Amino acid sequence: MSELKPAPSSLEDLAVSAAEPARAEPAPIWDAPDEDDDPRNTRTFFRAGLLRQMRVYIRDNGPLAAMLAVAFVNQAGSAVLMPLIPFFASSLNAEPWQVTLMFSSFYLGQFFGEPYFGRLSDRIGRKPILILTTALSVPLYVALAFAPNIWVAIAIRFVGGLSSGNISTIQSYVSDVSRPDQRASRMSLVGAAFALGIVVGPIIGGLLSREHIPGGEFRPPLFAAAILSALACATVMLYLRESRQRTQTSAPPPILHNLKDALRSPVTLRVILSTLCYMATFASLEATFSLWVKVRFGWSVMKTATIFPIIGATAVIMLLVVMRPLVRRWGESKVLACGLFLFGLSFALQSLHNVEALIAPIVVLGTIGQSVIFPTICAIISITTPSDRLGGMLGLNMSTSAIARITGPIIAGALFSTIGPNAPLWMGAALTIPAALLALQVGRLRKAQ
Repeated sequence: MSELKPAPSSLEDLAVSAAEPARAEPAPIWDAPDEDDDPRNTRTFFRAGLLRQMRVYIRDNGPLAAMLAVAFVNQAGSAVLMPLIPFFASSLNAEPWQVTLMFSSFYLGQFFGEPYFGRLSDRIGRKPILILTTALSVPLYVALAFAPNIWVAIAIRFVGGLSSGNISTIQSYVSDVSRPDQRASRMSLVGAAFALGIVVGPIIGGLLSREHIPGGEFRPPLFAAAILSALACATVMLYLRESRQRTQTSAPPPILHNLKDALRSPVTLRVILSTLCYMATFASLEATFSLWVKVRFGWSVMKTATIFPIIGATAVIMLLVVMRPLVRRWGESKVLACGLFLFGLSFALQSLHNVEALIAPIVVLGTIGQSVIFPTICAIISITTPSDRLGGMLGLNMSTSAIARITGPIIAGALFSTIGPNAPLWMGAALTIPAALLALQVGRLRKAQ
């Protein structure tokens, strides 16, 4: 017989008992479900854990993701013009030397802009500099679209180089939000964002330039570059939080002050000299590769363009997948030296063969080495430089890169014309040897510190 329940002792007990559903007989204790085994508790636990992990991930990586988006959009906007500048300059009745001057004026502006804005970001913060430089690029692209002659276009490109002097600020921001052991891998992510921008930008420029507008067939890609810069500026304003506090120091010192700081640091000095050798090699390849394949193998412009997606895909894979385990296993200095060695080896191999089918594989070999060089250089500088001088030192490194981009193509062009098409390749292979030796010295000096 079932047990009788006691009658409710009050109206309140009666209301409670009426509101409660009838209860089943309690099960034996060995059959009772464990409270932790309740599926609802399990779902709640994992849901709360997932949300907590997401919040932590966004907190730790949100600024980095926003910065990578800015780097990609900013580089894509700049790269829109890469395949168009010779044709744009020709549309303004420019002489060949004026076309090359239009290229050089941009890097000359970058030479002055990078260390200044990098050092200024050390003083007033990264975010204001990124807002200023990305916003300034918008009217400059529009002004270039309506340039009346080549000299105005060259002047606009010089100012554009000044406004594009934010790469060191981007690198400094990534360093600010990263632990020392994360900096090499995160700099590789910045390199991947730049590589993707370099791949996507020329595609946008090529597609939009087909749109014929009488008297302004190059305006659509220039307007697209302006829109991309505006998007980068909006991303900085809305989603980027400041990574560095303002300081009360005086105005940023000139380039010579940054150079004195570099001369006092044996590690930084050797890394910057490696940048000079590497970037001169890279810029000489940029300037003469199309001429080399045309002279040696009779390649057309379209056939030459098929190499660049391969280069971009190889660089992205190396930077996103391969570089992090390499740095963890061998360290930044050895990875830098190996990258320089492979890059130089590709130059030597390219100069020695006469087989058209080997061009792409050797280019891929060089890209494997080249893609790890610049991120490891920036990582070493960020690790060995105090945070209050990091922007200025990365800016000095970018200025060195700009000098190499100006002088490298000039020397390579002279060698190509006077000695032969393989001479720039020999020069590139020779320059990577001292750069690799300097990188190995960096490793020994860091161990000794």
